[in-house]
Amino acid sequence: MKASRIAAAGAVSGIAVLALSAPAFAHVSVQPEGTAAKGGYTVVDFKVPNERDNASTTKLEVNFPTDHPLASVMPQPVPGWKSDVTKSKLDKPLESHGKQLTEVVTKVTWTADGKGVEPGYFQKFPVSIGALPEDADQLVFKAIQTYSNKEVVRWIEVPQEGQEEPETPAPVLQLAAAEDDAHGAAGSSDAKAEDTGADAQNTAADAAASDSGSGDGSDTTARVLGIVGIVVGAAGVGYGVLAGRRRDSGTAA
Repeated sequence: MKASRIAAAGAVSGIAVLALSAPAFAHVSVQPEGTAAKGGYTVVDFKVPNERDNASTTKLEVNFPTDHPLASVMPQPVPGWKSDVTKSKLDKPLESHGKQLTEVVTKVTWTADGKGVEPGYFQKFPVSIGALPEDADQLVFKAIQTYSNKEVVRWIEVPQEGQEEPETPAPVLQLAAAEDDAHGAAGSSDAKAEDTGADAQNTAADAAASDSGSGDGSDTTARVLGIVGIVVGAAGVGYGVLAGRRRDSGTAA
């Protein structure tokens, strides 16, 4: 009986680990290519995995924060996808490189020209952004994912520190401490800002090419943990069955 309980506990543990690890790579997320330093410019990747087995992701809408508007937002072209940039007027003009901006990008929409993100795959959507705010520790980008079967998932719940991750969390970009170069970029001339954006886009192209066939570290870790849990559970079941057979054999003798 004790051996059977151990086996059952091992199986449950394996299933639990797999269940807990699955959400780690199931939702839309945002990660910088390099460092996202306050006051600077960076390229971020919006990563969209397809967690459905009977439909493809055909559309992604990313809403940019209005509490910390970004003066520069430039999406990188993605093969097989068309991007549309939406701008909105600001209630209060934003000063950038000596100019007063009255409108900024508030949403970027990507629509698939073909099959989109098919089941079992993911897609990265790189965007050059800046200057990042100096008075915030993170930026929240609410996203809407649409599937070929018309299903819509709204990744708009803002994670709260000290609480469990919501069911449909919004992508959150964590900002690093300001750097000297970042401050220089934020206060430089318009020409220098354009050069910075161009360099960032080139960086995005190189990174996208090298990363197109692989997931990030969190995906790999989650999957490894899930596999380990299943192996442990299976070993426990096997041990329980073997122990039971030995006990039966001893009783018969």
